[in-house]
Amino acid sequence: MARKKKKDKKTVKAASLFVAILVIIAAISACEGETGQSVVLPLPGPASSADPVKKPVERTEPVPESAPVPTQAPEPVPTQVPEPVPPTPATEVEEEAEPEPVSGEGVLSNEKVGWSFRRNPDHKPAAGNTPFDVGAYGAYGLEDTKEKVVYLTFDEGYEYGYTPKILDVLKDKGVKAAFFVTKPYIKANPDLVERMSKEGHVVGNHSATHPSFPGLTDGQLRKELEDTEAAFADVTGQRMDPFFRPPMGEYSQRVLELVRQEGYKTIFWSMAYKDWDVNSQPGAEVAYRHVMDNHHAGAIILLHAVSSSNTEALGEMIDGLRREGYRFKSLQELP
Repeated sequence: MARKKKKDKKTVKAASLFVAILVIIAAISACEGETGQSVVLPLPGPASSADPVKKPVERTEPVPESAPVPTQAPEPVPTQVPEPVPPTPATEVEEEAEPEPVSGEGVLSNEKVGWSFRRNPDHKPAAGNTPFDVGAYGAYGLEDTKEKVVYLTFDEGYEYGYTPKILDVLKDKGVKAAFFVTKPYIKANPDLVERMSKEGHVVGNHSATHPSFPGLTDGQLRKELEDTEAAFADVTGQRMDPFFRPPMGEYSQRVLELVRQEGYKTIFWSMAYKDWDVNSQPGAEVAYRHVMDNHHAGAIILLHAVSSSNTEALGEMIDGLRREGYRFKSLQELP
């Protein structure tokens, strides 16, 4: 019995030791889960003074430091937003208030000049009253020649019933003339314009609306020419002849250069008289004497086709000049 009791005590003691070991292992595991470090503890042995407590074995490998946990979220860095740019207003297309300068060397003058000329009783070329040489811009007031030639030209702003008779006389006399027409004239008289072209006459540009050209912007000036060209092409299917007569004879250096850039020769005159007033016609004799008294070599003769006086005298004008030895040339023959 005594031996049995002794044995039971040993069994209980061993069981207690085993339980203690399990508790220690559980504690170690819990500690590693919280700190991430292995903790070495001495294993318990029999409570005996002969077994000293062993010191824990230290790790030689460094234990990585855990990232510090911020106690509060960092303040956001403010983003600088640029001030809004106001939208650019749409550019309005405005009418140009003043004519634009022509590109080139310097700025060309746009001072308005009215074409005029100085007659003489000696049948010498009539000099133009102009502050600059229009020939430098491809313009003509006459042909600079000693040859007895003349150019017959008519302005056609509107029809007064005389153009068919004028065309008949020219055809009968075998003369090629030039007719400077406006856009409204072309629109109102397509048959006459087509006849002029078919019978070999020059049909030149006299503008769309008959304005003073120095008062136009570059764009407006070009439109005046182009609208007339388009009207002529619609009627004839042909390109307009490259000759321009300024409305009212008003021009400037700038105008002449722009017209030249558009491919035209500007045609002034060296012979003209007051023949455009349909209510004050001087008669055929006055018209005839005007031509015979003022003719000269290279003359460009301006007549208005609304004049009954010109229409009545035209045949005699042609015959009289031919008797004086003159030949009629077309503007196409200008140098």
